[in-house]
Amino acid sequence: MRFSVFTAATPDWTPAEAAERIAAQGWDGIEWRVTDQDPAEAPGFWAGNRATWPLTGLEDSLPEIARITREAGLEFSGIGGYAMSDQHEDVRRMLDATATLGARQVRVRVPFPESEDYRTVFARTRRDLEAAVEHATGRGVKVLVELHHRTISSSASAAFRLVDGLDPAHIGVIHDLGNLLIEGQEDTLSGLQILGEYLAHVHVKNALWARTGDVGADGDVLWEAQWATLREGIASVPDYFRALAAFGYDGWVTLEDFSTALPLEERLADDLAYLRSALAASRTP
Repeated sequence: MRFSVFTAATPDWTPAEAAERIAAQGWDGIEWRVTDQDPAEAPGFWAGNRATWPLTGLEDSLPEIARITREAGLEFSGIGGYAMSDQHEDVRRMLDATATLGARQVRVRVPFPESEDYRTVFARTRRDLEAAVEHATGRGVKVLVELHHRTISSSASAAFRLVDGLDPAHIGVIHDLGNLLIEGQEDTLSGLQILGEYLAHVHVKNALWARTGDVGADGDVLWEAQWATLREGIASVPDYFRALAAFGYDGWVTLEDFSTALPLEERLADDLAYLRSALAASRTP
């Protein structure tokens, strides 16, 4: 099993700084965030993130992405793309870029129904993914669908229905421990078994639920999900690794730590130490 960092979690660092510091800590790989983002006065995870490559002009940036990654001695665990499944041109561009970089796999986002019927959105997205897989097949890369709250693939069961019957060599699912705490949680090992050969990648972060301090119109207590450190969230990361080991997963595990209790560099160093200890615990009889 190898560990990488998704650069959504490193907003303070430029790409060169992110690659250099991630490598210096002993991580094996990097998962670059690629999207056109909103500007911000201060760097943030979702806006003004300095370790993000813009989708606009991405093709011109590929040599620099490859150089920075290579010179740091890191591998690509994949590409953290933000193109929606129905944005066919951008999906094809991301797949082409992934092939050029030799990064093997790239996330394609799927929607939430909003005002439409779930089954209508599901069927349309399935057709979009079929087109994406066809393009990916000709380039030897894989489309990744993430288990993510407020999407039509919030659980392992839903994601399996979405990709079932498509070629698992060219489409797979990202299992995400933290996202499932917000929506879609199933027994971990059962969820992995449901995905089966479609389990292609793992993201790890943690979360907790906290009272907002407000009440609803009917007097009910209101709660919100908050990101937490790997050690302090609701989910047991060591138990997660035990489930991965029981399933037989031995691929990439990519960190997405959006907590802010610790400074960035200290946070990532502690995360790597904790992930290594969790992996070691999963291998102890």
